[in-house]
Amino acid sequence: MGQQLLSHQSVSSQWLANQSATSTLPLLDLSLLSGSDTERQAFLTALRHAARDVGFFYLTGHGIDTSLLRQIQILSRQFFALSDEEKLSIAMIRSPHFRGYNRAASEFTRGQPDWREQFDIGAERTPLPQIAGAPSWTRLQGPNQWPTALPELKPVLLQWQEEMTRMSLRLLRAFALALDLDEQAFDALYGDKPNEHIKLIRYPGREATQSGQGVGAHKDSGFLSFLLQDTQRGLQVEVEEGQWIDAVPREGTFVVNIGELLELASNGYLRATVHRVETPPAGIDRLSIAFFLGARLDAVVPLYPLSAALAAEARGP
Repeated sequence: MGQQLLSHQSVSSQWLANQSATSTLPLLDLSLLSGSDTERQAFLTALRHAARDVGFFYLTGHGIDTSLLRQIQILSRQFFALSDEEKLSIAMIRSPHFRGYNRAASEFTRGQPDWREQFDIGAERTPLPQIAGAPSWTRLQGPNQWPTALPELKPVLLQWQEEMTRMSLRLLRAFALALDLDEQAFDALYGDKPNEHIKLIRYPGREATQSGQGVGAHKDSGFLSFLLQDTQRGLQVEVEEGQWIDAVPREGTFVVNIGELLELASNGYLRATVHRVETPPAGIDRLSIAFFLGARLDAVVPLYPLSAALAAEARGP
């Protein structure tokens, strides 16, 4: 437990004093939230400081079965191994709800193409009526596209989505407690329709491109992001301006980071941190599977009142 529960001092000083380390992201164990009162409070304290000081951490004890994680990775590999014709038959451009496949260099960050191919899905819901004057966000709700050549992908991804939603909402409630708010403080923002987004991502190696940008430096926009990595490193976190560290893969863990919604809701107390992905070396690709938890599509996120002690440390929106 001593290695998993990190105090304020150890979280911040670990990466400041050890800048040359391969990776210095904090490691938190979610199972301690169900432990003794002492373990629970220690976890909440470590969670608050990790999310404020770094904005990224490894999460273990999440309760997602390792066999399901392996199955997701295997099926993701099989999806990207499909022919271009099969993948392009479910291209995102065919979906009015922005679901489906994009080939590498289809998206841009900071004016440069991101060298990754990806497959996006959301919650399987009935489309909202597209009437005159309807807000643009109403287009985001609807069904996914699925590859006919890999029918087993759909039930497994939807099962993973359900389990990730349950776990991530539990963690979001822990954040409310860590901020000295009511445990249900964020519940109204997602209700029974949280914005669930899965992205299967493959980064081709340098033999396919001269670009080093797998995805350019950016922040995530939602509440929380969870990343399941394979064994190939590439994710980098900007812990200080111009200072990047590697978020090296750790088996059985998720890399978790704070999104801008949670940063804004906490008036900048929690930190949405800039990160990027480097293109793998020639002859190697990198697979990652991301789950993003966001607010209900029609939600308005308020500024939550923090205690005087926490408010004094808030950075502002």
